[in-house]
Amino acid sequence: MSDISTLENRITSALDRIRVGLENRPQLQDTAALADLQTALEAERATNATLTQRITDLKEQLDGQRATQTAQSQSQQARLAALDEELQKLRAANLSLREMNDKLRAAGSGGVSPELHDASLAAEVAALEAQRAADMAEMDVIIAELRPLITEG
Repeated sequence: MSDISTLENRITSALDRIRVGLENRPQLQDTAALADLQTALEAERATNATLTQRITDLKEQLDGQRATQTAQSQSQQARLAALDEELQKLRAANLSLREMNDKLRAAGSGGVSPELHDASLAAEVAALEAQRAADMAEMDVIIAELRPLITEG
């Protein structure tokens, strides 16, 4: 009988341990932890979506800035090409003016012919016009560079 009593105590003790184990089931704690993890996961997904949208917006903004800079660069290159063309005309006009002045000096010792004098004046006027056009083209380049700085301020 003492064996039965010992076995009964052991069975009762085992059932108590099982009951305590069931009451403190890790599944209930895991379920709460799982719900917390699900909430954290959704929060991270929302944050990720926000960051992805921000990256997309920044990329579009960067693409827009690149397009603007490309357009400005092409415009600047066109202005520089126009300036170079005006400078080439100025150099040609100055060369013509020097040649005409040399002819005038050579003719000056024997008297100036009216045709030579008219040609000299025409060359000087052409040189002055070319100089003015070159100055205007140079000012256009300078103004184009300063305009963005002025509008930013």
